[in-house]
Amino acid sequence: MLIRVMALAAAWLASASVAMGAPLEAYGKLPSIEAAAMSPDGERFAVITTTGEARQIVVKEIATGKANVINAGAAKVRDLDWASPQHLLITASVTATIANVIAPRQEYTTVVLYDVVANRQTRLMHDAKSSLNIVLGTPFRRMVDGKPAVFVQGVRFDSTGRGRVALYRIDLKSGSSKVIHEGFPNTEQWLVGGDGQPAAASVFDHTTGTWTLKVKVAGGWKDAMRSEGYLDRPSLAGLGRDGRSILLFDEVDDERVLRELNADGTFSEAIATKGGDQLLFDPGGHHLIGSRSLVGDEFRYDFLGPADQKVWRSIEAAYRGQHVQLLSWSNNRERILIRVDSPTEGPGIAYVDWKTKRSDWVGAIYRDLTERDLAQVKPVKFKAADGLELSGYLTLPHGRDARKLPLVVLAHGGPAARDRPTFDWWSQALASRGYAVLQVNFRGSAGFGAKFLEAGYGQWGRKMQTDLSDGVRHLAGQGIVDPARVCIVGASYGGYAALAGATLDRGVYRCAASVAGVSDLQRMVAWSKTNKGRTAQKYWIRFMGADDPNDPVLRELSPAAKADGVTTPILLVHGRDDTVVPMEQSAIMERALKKAGNPAEMVVMSGEDHWLSRGETRLRMLNAVAIFLEKNNPPS
Repeated sequence: MLIRVMALAAAWLASASVAMGAPLEAYGKLPSIEAAAMSPDGERFAVITTTGEARQIVVKEIATGKANVINAGAAKVRDLDWASPQHLLITASVTATIANVIAPRQEYTTVVLYDVVANRQTRLMHDAKSSLNIVLGTPFRRMVDGKPAVFVQGVRFDSTGRGRVALYRIDLKSGSSKVIHEGFPNTEQWLVGGDGQPAAASVFDHTTGTWTLKVKVAGGWKDAMRSEGYLDRPSLAGLGRDGRSILLFDEVDDERVLRELNADGTFSEAIATKGGDQLLFDPGGHHLIGSRSLVGDEFRYDFLGPADQKVWRSIEAAYRGQHVQLLSWSNNRERILIRVDSPTEGPGIAYVDWKTKRSDWVGAIYRDLTERDLAQVKPVKFKAADGLELSGYLTLPHGRDARKLPLVVLAHGGPAARDRPTFDWWSQALASRGYAVLQVNFRGSAGFGAKFLEAGYGQWGRKMQTDLSDGVRHLAGQGIVDPARVCIVGASYGGYAALAGATLDRGVYRCAASVAGVSDLQRMVAWSKTNKGRTAQKYWIRFMGADDPNDPVLRELSPAAKADGVTTPILLVHGRDDTVVPMEQSAIMERALKKAGNPAEMVVMSGEDHWLSRGETRLRMLNAVAIFLEKNNPPS
């Protein structure tokens, strides 16, 4: 049946006797601050703030405190970056179908250039002829002849009507665009050199599965590298240590590595990396200066220069006992914006002036939460049934003994993603209602090395699933949770895991809630090929363990095909604008459960995408899940 969660239900839940923390709205609304960026000269910073459903971009002068405010309304503003001390780049996205273009409904990116002095906004690519007026990927910022410049990738149509990924230069004064390279056939990605000229392009032939790296040389272009196969192909990563070499991620002996192609055509020694590594580039020169890794439960920053390492270690020392992440810094790397995750105060943004040794608080990311609203998060380690070492996080409800607690298993998406030790709004919200919340980095999760990732191949509904229930058994064996009072919840792949927990791994969970989850693997693989291409299709097949889209194993692992005899209460939540997992997947599951005599509750969220980008619908989802859990697995 279709249910709608009204404000009355939210009010009831906030006042229910099981509520131990702040109202659900404090956890489920959009973060008070979503992104932050420091200007190149360090004189200003910009943040994306929210007030209820609406977003604003606030640009603040550090010396005077003067602020410019742009009201973005319900626009899905995704990121901020500075093109120059005067020009801010505002990235947003919209779910749309483009007229006269044969392409599925999907999420398209737009970028607005905001002149903070003239208080003028210009949408990039507005004047691009024979082109889609959208931006692909992240804009490139460079200094050319001592002046700031911006380059973007866009789709340009040739004389036959076929689109190519072309490279454009943006005039910062007017916001106008100029083509600097039309693009090769099948270009998928560009890299701009430090001189503002195209330095490299990756080309992928979707018909043959051939990937080629093209590099700019005197007199033209040459093919510098080639790879065969739809998966694990190399990808451009940025400019290397000298600002002239080219970085790319590659697979060597089944290990993800960072390779550096020098200007003379030779490769430096490959550097092994973990799946979760983030490369760090000089904010002015844009060359490689370090990397960030999540090692165990701690972020580790490794800079190539000792001065940068010293600065960062001093910042970490000032926030000892908290998780600190670099967000943005000035070109001279003296004025820095950081994210600080405190176990007692929650996450927030701080401003650090390294030269004056000054630190100021910019604001809390969830401003309505206090210390009493934050539950304790503990790392957990255990072994799966086959002996594989697993880890994750256990969030314990505030003010309750860790004995015989009701449990919610919260499965992450991806599946090649991971749970982190930093603040998680969903697990904190559920803990505030009286539940222990277990998040497991099951096999196939990213950030634990290639072997751990590969251990998940072919394990949808199999060991990736039992890794979750092995975690339940581990906690039950310690007496922390009551094994008779366990539900499973998740979104995207986690939504599939929730449905599989009810249908494939029966007897563990007394209820399951799926948000944007996959229920019919065959239909999902077929949809992926049509809408996302052969690479996406092969990715799904790899993790699902099938040989082709018609492999009968896909039906065996599909929750919708295993609905007969299932009596577990199931909640389905899905956004109509989901372009990653179509809403059809939840509709299929709803029909299968109804046919099996176990009708599911289903919440359809109009105007919502895969990422719950709107505050109203994010809170609606959280309310629906909390009410469902309260009904089927009361916390007290």
